[in-house]
Order: sequence, then C-alpha cells, then structure tokens
Amino acid sequence: MSKTHQNPAASWIPSLSDIVFASVMGWLFLAGPGAVALLADGDTGWHIRTGEYILASKTFPKQDLFSFSRPGDAWFAWEWLSDVAFALAHKAAGLTGVVLVAGAAIAATSVVMFRYMLWQGSNVLAAILLMLVASSASTIHWLARPHIFTWLLFAVSLWALEADRRKPTRWVWALFPLTALWTNLHGGFAALVATAGIYAAGAAIEALWTPAAGRDWSRVRRYALLTAGVAAATLVSPYGYRLHQHIFAYLRSDFILNHVMEFQSPTFRGEGMGHYEFLLFAGLACIPLLLKRRDATTALLVAAWAHASLTSARHVLLFVLVAAPVVARELTSLIEQAAERGSGWLATLQAIAADYGAGRTGPSRGGAFGWLVPASVAVVAVTLFVGAGRSERWRAEFSDRRFPVKACAAQDLAGRRIFTSDQWADYLIYRYYPQVKVFLDGRSDFYGAELGEQYLRARNSHHEWESIFARHNFDLALLPADWPLATTIKSHRDWRVTYDDGKALVVERVGRPATEKASAPRPGAEKT
Repeated sequence: MSKTHQNPAASWIPSLSDIVFASVMGWLFLAGPGAVALLADGDTGWHIRTGEYILASKTFPKQDLFSFSRPGDAWFAWEWLSDVAFALAHKAAGLTGVVLVAGAAIAATSVVMFRYMLWQGSNVLAAILLMLVASSASTIHWLARPHIFTWLLFAVSLWALEADRRKPTRWVWALFPLTALWTNLHGGFAALVATAGIYAAGAAIEALWTPAAGRDWSRVRRYALLTAGVAAATLVSPYGYRLHQHIFAYLRSDFILNHVMEFQSPTFRGEGMGHYEFLLFAGLACIPLLLKRRDATTALLVAAWAHASLTSARHVLLFVLVAAPVVARELTSLIEQAAERGSGWLATLQAIAADYGAGRTGPSRGGAFGWLVPASVAVVAVTLFVGAGRSERWRAEFSDRRFPVKACAAQDLAGRRIFTSDQWADYLIYRYYPQVKVFLDGRSDFYGAELGEQYLRARNSHHEWESIFARHNFDLALLPADWPLATTIKSHRDWRVTYDDGKALVVERVGRPATEKASAPRPGAEKT
C-alpha cells in the first residue's frame, strides 16, 4: 500500500521494535526479577560516587578516592563517562533513575539485535526466538554497571561492520567517534578493535580463496585501515595510552584471572547458561556451513568469540550478540528449504513471517521507535516510584538480602577502619562516602595481588588473620555470617559482637592488636 493510501490510524500501531523494547522493560521491571536485580552488584555504588566527584570537582580522578589501604595512590577512573551518566540519573531520581538507564540500555540492545536479524533476512519468528534465547543467556550480566553500554555498542558495531561488508559505505567510519565514546564508557572497547581485526583477517582469507587473477585486496586494506583507526580512537580519553598499559597489566594478572569470577570460565549450571550452551553449540555447528559458502569472516567471528566466552564468563554477553544472528539466518534457511519440500506447518510459519516483510519491524511501518517506547519507560518509572512500598522487586535499592543494610542502620560505622567483603565495601562507599574509607572494594584492577591475598587469607580465617588485622589497624569487622572468619572472631577475646542478624555480623575490637601485645613486657618482668 502506498503512503498516500495508508490509514492514518496505522501510524499509531506499534512496530515490532516498539513491542520488543516495551516487552523487555516490562519483563525486567514488572514481571521478572525487578529493579532490585539490577542492583545485585555493589560496584554500582562506587560508580555513582565517582561520577558525583567528577561533576562536583570538574576534574578526572587520578588518585584513589575511597580506600585507607592505598590512599592517594594512582587510580584510573576508566569508566568515567558511565559514572557521570549514573551520577546524573541518581541526582535526578535516585537509584530508580540509575536502574531505568540500565534497563533502557538493555532493552535497546535487544531491539538492535532483533532489527539486525531482520535486516540480514532472517524469518521474523526465528529472529524473535533467537533474540529471546540470547537475552536469556545474558540475564546474569543484566546489572546497573558500565558493561551494559558495551553490550549496546557492540551490537551497533556488528551491524555497522556487516552492512559495510555487504555494500561498502562511508557510514562505517562513524565507528571512529563511536570508539572514542565507548573508550570513556567502559573498557570493553577492545572488543571492537578485535572484531575489526577479524574482519580484516576474514577478508584476507576470502581473497586468497579467489583465483589469483581475480583477487581484490581492497576490502583487506579497508578493514585493516578501519582496525588501525578504531585502535587509534581508543587513545581519546583523559588517561591516553596509560589506560592501555593499565588494562594490559590488569588482564595479565594471575591473581585477577584466578580469583575474579568474571574472568573465569562460565559455570553451565548458572542462570541462563542453558541458553548460552544452546547458542554455543548452534553457533559452532554453523561454521562448516559458513566455510562451505566461503564466508571466512563470519566463521572466524563465531569461532573467536566462542573461544573468548569459554575462557571468560564476561565474554558470554558479547558471544550471544555474534552467534544469535548467525543461527537465526541458518534457521531461516532450514525453514525455507523444508517449506519448499512440502512441510505444511513450516510453510504456514514462513507465510506468517513473510507478511511482515524481510527487514521490516511491524505490519504497518518500518520505523524504529514510536510512542510505545517512552510510554513503557514512563509506566515502569511510575510503577517503581508508586509500587516500591508494595513489592520488594519494585524497590530500586540495594537489597538487604545481599548487602548489610540492616547492620548499617543499627550501627554507627562512620569514621571506623572496617574489614568487610569487597561487595559490602562497595555498599559502604555508596552509603557513607566520604565519612568511611574502605580496605578493599570491587575495583579489582586497583588493589593488586598483595592486598588481595591478605583479604582472602583474613576472610578465610587463615592463621595470619590477626597479624593482617593489626597491620591495617582494623577496629571493626562487618562480616557475612557464613564466612570462616565470622565463626573464629566470635569467640576471640579481643573482639566483641555488637550486632548479629544471622546474615551480617558486626564485631568491635576491645583488646590491643597482636603486634602491640608482642611488644609489651611479660607480666612480672622488669624493664632494664
């Protein structure tokens, strides 16, 4: 139907993109885990406080703000732009604003993934199915943290690269400023550099598969130049090349790789891991088909990110964005072949999908977003503000099931030297900064292996825990009740329990540190 004959009322019909966005927002906040799930990681707390510091001081922090164990040491706030975004959202609407920003980024990523699959010619039903599978595999990473922006920008970048591979366009060079933006949002910008390099390598292999007389190396040069350009764009940050040195050293740290769960291989028993496992096997199964068609670029892309996801759980989020469109396209091909061979029900499904048209987003129009998107955000926002008192899931707050909320309400912790978990220290930063400085928090790139080992030995009630406490002059411990140290310290004569709710334990020093006792004269001995 031509535009002049369209029913004016049809413009009010939501597109599938609108529906996808609203559905993800509705499930995430209203029907699913709720706002509290996005605040399951305490890192959000120090990100907010860092952003507030930047806004107040109008400077980028170069020294530590939050610890008493490394006061004034050099520190890179390498996700400063995300911190500022969270701080602005927090200023406008508290933690509700923060989770709304994160939720909107998650929903927008789902929309980009869905539209990308339609654009490449996937059956709309296959696209919906694979979008849901990929989203489910990613839910464990759905947190109000800066990596959410990497998920969105990686989805946009994949689409831009594939569009350019099909038909070269100058728009691909927009990845340069996008990379500069990404560099200041989250350290995941390296994913784009690696992916652009894969496109260059894939183009080279495909050129070598072509008879010598007809080889065209222009695409190889194009993607090599693109790779160099996005790599250069990563230098556009307040920290320049020093950020790269810092990240390189961080990712080579044996302590980080061995003790930070995000950098370890995924556990397939975890939430959504069954969907990740499906995408992993389905994506790898597509590689022979891709190589048969001499699509080395996509085959390399799937293989490289499958390997990355198996070595580090944090890469699962990126792998599903790579694999889902590939699997959707192959599933579409299987449906078409089966329909041609006379499978009636698949022919019906294909006909239903064809009503929407390849690459379109709805029955009436192909636009990206309409009225339903802001309406869904508004409905969620009102629900969070009004319904917070009715359901814990709707409360945008750090849950007392994960954090020592009740203990902090019952105890005066300001000005104390506290030993606690890294996650709880993040919460203390959010709740008390600058009145409380912490020993060690979630900034695993900052504290180093030595302090990290002391932290692990102390919490596990290693025989050195008393000397570690004395070395750092702790006068209070805020401990998860299931820690080995919690059992040990309860019965220690130099520590007194001041709070215990079965989840959090607060103990206060009443005796002298072990080092002071060692230097004191023995009873009955005379000084000479």
